Amino acid sequence: MKKIILSTLLVAMLASCKKEAEKTEENISSVDSTEIDVPEPVAANNSIKYLSVQQASDYLQKKNDTLYVTNFFATWCGPCVREIPHFKEKIEELKDKPVKITFVSLDQKAIWNTEVPRFTQEHGIQNHTVLLDGQLLDQNFFASNFKQWDGGAIPFTFMRKGDKTDETLGMMSKEQLNEKINYLLK
Repeated sequence: MKKIILSTLLVAMLASCKKEAEKTEENISSVDSTEIDVPEPVAANNSIKYLSVQQASDYLQKKNDTLYVTNFFATWCGPCVREIPHFKEKIEELKDKPVKITFVSLDQKAIWNTEVPRFTQEHGIQNHTVLLDGQLLDQNFFASNFKQWDGGAIPFTFMRKGDKTDETLGMMSKEQLNEKINYLLK
């Protein structure tokens, strides 16, 4: 009787170990697939677009009657996280005005399909966020797009309406953001 019980337990343990090993192999292959040049969307309703360096430059150079507010951030940056609610309030407040607020994630590509979508969903900015590979940004990118920013620190916010621009390095208060947007909307 003892042999039957022990045999049954042994078979059950081996079967569960095999299932656990299969799960581990699935996890390893899914992690490897996230490290690709252009990220795959996480889900149809939760995809985050990738911008090439050229696309980012083209976007930053748009000159028309729309106010473009572009905030460069990372999920691990405390000051970046603290200023997000101010930007979210402005998105809601100005939704019927010619204003486009965009968050540019400079996070490492290894978390583009995991942490970044989770973070943007949690903070309610998933529909306003794009990915940019910060490793590809060189001094030419910074010199041709900004007067002040050399990429050395974040958060950084760039605003453009026509030929008027504003650059802010560091966290903005709600009052600063309101003041800058109101000035550029005049």
